[in-house]
Amino acid sequence: MGARSFLLPDLGEGLTEAELISWSVGPGDTVELNQVIAEVETAKASVELPSPYAGTVVALHVEAGSTVEVGTPIIDIGDGQDEAVPDAAEPTAAVPPAEAADEAPTEVSTAPPATNGHEATGEGRVPVLVGYGVTGETAGRRGRRPATGSMADAAPSEHPAPSADSSRPLAAPPVRFLARQEGIDLADVPPTGPHGEVTREDVTAYLDRNVHPADSAPLDASARETRTPIKGVRKHTADAMVRSAFTAPHVTEFVTVDVTPTMELLDRLRESRHLAGVRITPLVLVAKAVLAAVRRNPSLNSAWDEETREIVTKHYVNLGIAAATPRGLMVPNVKDADRMSLRDLAVALADLTAVAKEGKTGPRDLEDGTITITNVGVFGVDAGTPILNPGEAAILCMGAIRRQPWEFEGEIALRQVTTLAVSFDHRLVDGEQGSRFLADVAAMLSDPVALVALG
Repeated sequence: MGARSFLLPDLGEGLTEAELISWSVGPGDTVELNQVIAEVETAKASVELPSPYAGTVVALHVEAGSTVEVGTPIIDIGDGQDEAVPDAAEPTAAVPPAEAADEAPTEVSTAPPATNGHEATGEGRVPVLVGYGVTGETAGRRGRRPATGSMADAAPSEHPAPSADSSRPLAAPPVRFLARQEGIDLADVPPTGPHGEVTREDVTAYLDRNVHPADSAPLDASARETRTPIKGVRKHTADAMVRSAFTAPHVTEFVTVDVTPTMELLDRLRESRHLAGVRITPLVLVAKAVLAAVRRNPSLNSAWDEETREIVTKHYVNLGIAAATPRGLMVPNVKDADRMSLRDLAVALADLTAVAKEGKTGPRDLEDGTITITNVGVFGVDAGTPILNPGEAAILCMGAIRRQPWEFEGEIALRQVTTLAVSFDHRLVDGEQGSRFLADVAAMLSDPVALVALG
């Protein structure tokens, strides 16, 4: 049957391009159906690509680190019968996408087998991969099978195999990402890994020596600036924030509140045997207060439909949590958070933030958010004027909780105080509605009994 070309699929929500982070296979390797062959990064998430065919890798058409348009041939896989497979020691040179499309002498399939998890597609359409990435467990890489052949022999599956360019230094995808962020050529970094790979520590040491020298050392002109290409999550975030800032008329309101009773409740909850093993944080109680306030002020949980000129009020809450991750700012959300108990919400928030900090958030976790919380207090910041997550009506900003003098029962006492801010879309939320929402959240945090009464 010969070799078949695998085209980069639409990885969800109509994304038009992705960056190919690393290959897990090389020319001459044998692959199984659904074996992970590459890792790609879209504007929203890092995704592992499974092979739609079983056979032998004939050629890689795209180098790791390249940005690839959807529909571009990225790899040829043969059935091992009538194609000549290059010697694995002499990898096939990368072919530009246009040439690969024109010169491919074999059949091109855009509809991998149904068992691969692709959606069925019509003739001429590119298949859509939805849901690949992190599911279930929150730690480690799942679904990766070790490649066979020379590349698997050269390195274990937990660290990267060489790409089509055998002279390219070995490094794991997170290390390559760090190097790209800092504008470092990995070929310049001496490797110390057990298999000759460049480690994160190697990159950090190189930075200390060359990019961030001691204050007394003379600066090389080339080390005075670092230029980082805007791509992936950073590009998506920048575009989304500009659209949001110039599309939705933002209004931000603030309130400073004594949350001493909530912090006292937090201490009691942490000692409760009913919540043993569950991490209860101030964010959990703020989230509970937001969910209760949304029920009383549903306009804060709505969206603007530009095409139909309608306000869409959501009768469910997918609670987004803004998270700083190795890949940039992301806003994963807890689905149907309004239906969760305090325990379930605490577990869901802990899992969500842990996966986000590992840079493993999947596309599904980023979709369909309805309202967001951003916690700048973890950075010691008192307040902010957050920009709306696109498609949402409101975002609550939680500041640092500090002990400071405060009037309490007619006297000045040291109390735990924080500042809350809410930004909202004035097309969807009137000033009165936004103010009532913020006042409700503040009331529940200043007197947790109100969390029960108002909820």
